[in-house]
Amino acid sequence: MKLHLLVIDPQNDFCDLPPELGTPALPVPGAHADMLRVADIIARGGAGLSAISVTLDSHHRIDIAHPAFWMDGAGAPVPPFTQITVADVAQGRFAPRDASALPRVMRYLEQLESAGRYTLMVWPTHCEIGSWGQNVHGAVRAAYNAWEESTLHTASKIVKGTNPWTEHYSAIRAEVPDADDDSTQLNSAFIAALAASDRVYITGEAGSHCVKATTEHIVEHWDPAALSKLVLVTDCMSPVTGFEQQYQDFIVAMRARGVQVAQAGDVVAELTANAGHA
Repeated sequence: MKLHLLVIDPQNDFCDLPPELGTPALPVPGAHADMLRVADIIARGGAGLSAISVTLDSHHRIDIAHPAFWMDGAGAPVPPFTQITVADVAQGRFAPRDASALPRVMRYLEQLESAGRYTLMVWPTHCEIGSWGQNVHGAVRAAYNAWEESTLHTASKIVKGTNPWTEHYSAIRAEVPDADDDSTQLNSAFIAALAASDRVYITGEAGSHCVKATTEHIVEHWDPAALSKLVLVTDCMSPVTGFEQQYQDFIVAMRARGVQVAQAGDVVAELTANAGHA
């Protein structure tokens, strides 16, 4: 069987690492342990894996979802975890620091809100391109490096988030695609690569945001009769603090659509049984 492991944003900035390993910008409680389990899946079950895909959140410092982009009505900095709506900007509570960006920002917020999926969130500056925080969790990288060397396959790396004018939680497309930037539009080639597998194990961070958004977009463009090929490995993902209910609602909704749910141990057993048949 063709068994595909999808690891969404297994990056340092999202992991609640021990202090001696570094200081992440946006640590998700439980993420370090999640990533150790992902690494264990690859290390113990790698002989049964046909493919590994790793998505990489990748942002510029000046980004519509970072503090450096914004100021409040008095010109003061906007703290992380501030939500900003069209009404907020229209009423002068928040504004882009670059005044010339205002028309584009208003168009973006209008499109984002009309989609009904998210309100713009000003996150801590994270996964800045070239930074330590953008790097893959050490144990996960070591595990897939060993898999690459043993199988002579390359773990695919899918970069997302480089366009500073749109939020890009999903590895399938940005929340508001930019007509002038292919990287924000539907990644149909990636969907096709996943669909060629007999099973896709979905892991990563955070369960409430990037895992959720990616999975929802995969399901949207997947054969409804084949949704059982998708498996959420729920002990290899965790929600951002304060978004636990959003995460739980996502799991319930996906199960109702036919997506499967498993634990890391279940995946290792399936991969072990598939060794020699990948």
